[in-house]
Amino acid sequence: MRKKVTKAIFPVAGMGTRFLPATKSVPKEIMTLVDRPLVQYAIDEARAAGIKEFIFVTSRGKGALEDYFDHAPQLEQELRKKGKDELLEILKNTNMDSGEIAYIRQHRALGLGHAVWCARRLVHNEPFAVILPDDVIAAEKPCLQQMVEAYEETGGNMVAAMEVPPEKTNSYGILDVQEDMGAMVSVKGMVEKPDAGSSPSNLAVIGRYILSPNIFRNLNKLKSGAGGEIQLTDAIAQEIGKEDSGVYGYRFRGQRFDCGSKAGFLQATVAFGLARDDLKDDLGAYLDEVMAVRKAAE
Repeated sequence: MRKKVTKAIFPVAGMGTRFLPATKSVPKEIMTLVDRPLVQYAIDEARAAGIKEFIFVTSRGKGALEDYFDHAPQLEQELRKKGKDELLEILKNTNMDSGEIAYIRQHRALGLGHAVWCARRLVHNEPFAVILPDDVIAAEKPCLQQMVEAYEETGGNMVAAMEVPPEKTNSYGILDVQEDMGAMVSVKGMVEKPDAGSSPSNLAVIGRYILSPNIFRNLNKLKSGAGGEIQLTDAIAQEIGKEDSGVYGYRFRGQRFDCGSKAGFLQATVAFGLARDDLKDDLGAYLDEVMAVRKAAE
């Protein structure tokens, strides 16, 4: 019987330099998208997929991230005293029970592959998920939940994938497709950030993975790859064609926002704001007004 995926790694050690000066004192992962930190979207998605153990790979200066998941007795008492039950319930969803969450330090910025490798002793010999909080996905059924359901049929290793414009393939890990089965593709190769014109497809890997523990063994052997970093895609590529493993790409249903970029963060803020019943009217009216002014200026 195939083991269930109950552990997830969240690599959050990056310094977030694209969001300076905000990230001088605030970890990027707790910057708010509407009224929830980026990392809360990732946690909620993981919980929906059946994840029970949450492993954060952090670095110096991430104390506020750890505090976010802790209980806040004084704040809870104040809300209870004022009868603000709705806010209490929202706060409850941000709390993590003792033993449910763990933090591992990545002492050197050696890439995503190295960040995942840092968590190897907490994962042991089990399949596991990796979620990059920068990639926020709006979907009716959360992306990782879609992938877990597909993984139950295939096993092996699975990466979330989406079509990107050909001129942008050099910003992603790209899949070389062996067989296209619609939502699922089997993979015969993976290329990290291929040069323009040499990409095997325009099917890009984005920040959701379900991986076998073999990946840790592969990471042990890896030297630095593209960009001088230890690339996770290189370790996954070593599983291609293996009888007991293999690699699959999963075309998820949903819209992905790159919240590691300022433009993507702003786009996500607008999209998630318009999806909220309490905000959509005011925000929609404001956006209509902005567009009318822009058209008039043209």
